[in-house]
Amino acid sequence: MSTPTRPLNSTLSVLAQFYALTKPRVIQLIVFCALIGMVLAVPGLPSGHQAGVALAACLGIWLVAGAAAAFNCIIEKNIDAKMKRTAWRPTALFAATLCALGSALLYLVVNPLTMWLTFATFIGYAVIYTVILKPLTPQNIVIGGASGAMPPVLGWAAMVGQVGPEAMILFLIIFLWTPPHFWALALYRVEDYRKSGLPMLPVTHGNQFTRLMVLLYTTLLLAACMLPFIYGMSSWLYLGVALVLSAGFCLHGWWLWRDYSDLLARKTFRFSLIHLSALFAALLLDHYLLN
Repeated sequence: MSTPTRPLNSTLSVLAQFYALTKPRVIQLIVFCALIGMVLAVPGLPSGHQAGVALAACLGIWLVAGAAAAFNCIIEKNIDAKMKRTAWRPTALFAATLCALGSALLYLVVNPLTMWLTFATFIGYAVIYTVILKPLTPQNIVIGGASGAMPPVLGWAAMVGQVGPEAMILFLIIFLWTPPHFWALALYRVEDYRKSGLPMLPVTHGNQFTRLMVLLYTTLLLAACMLPFIYGMSSWLYLGVALVLSAGFCLHGWWLWRDYSDLLARKTFRFSLIHLSALFAALLLDHYLLN
């Protein structure tokens, strides 16, 4: 009785392993940020043809981002335990297939600009960041953060066929948010990075210098978070939330710089997640309630 279930269980196990290679939790965040760009690019909720385009864009971006994640696992197969159960060639074929399908969907259903921007993001993350920057320089998070900041730009381009200043403001916010977010994590996991051989900032420049960089970047981020209001893409509702959140992030950076502890670094890392998600939620509420 159990014999027929074994091939099925084996197949499901293999599929689950390939699915895990796409780093679904990370991909969900990428697609969510792209969706933010989509809904902010048009007045009201996307409907009709726009809704179809948005759905196709989300799926296409998910496929290409999943391909980049799978390719990342190939490069870092000695670190990722999942790769011990997945051969290199099937994984490479899996990544290439996802990238091709996603790119075709974006090109045919959304628009060529979104496809090329998404493909450039794939190259930026999977090749430039993972292969070149990550093992080479402690500024890997800063430079590589450009790829992580692209989803709202992709979403914006999907809906209007161009990249406007508003999309670049969203890009700048995520770009400046990324270093203090990851450096707070690296501060309390410094020994893990040291053992891995990756040149993260706390390993190469020390704890105190990294804490100073966290404080400086949270200050720059506060200024960038004011830009949606200054440019006129949001109103006072967003401004009030952005001021409170960004001041809170700066305060965490200040505390971290003045009196370090692993506990405070963890709190700073967790607050960074609250900061970005609540900031984008405020943008959405402002967009639909007051504009």
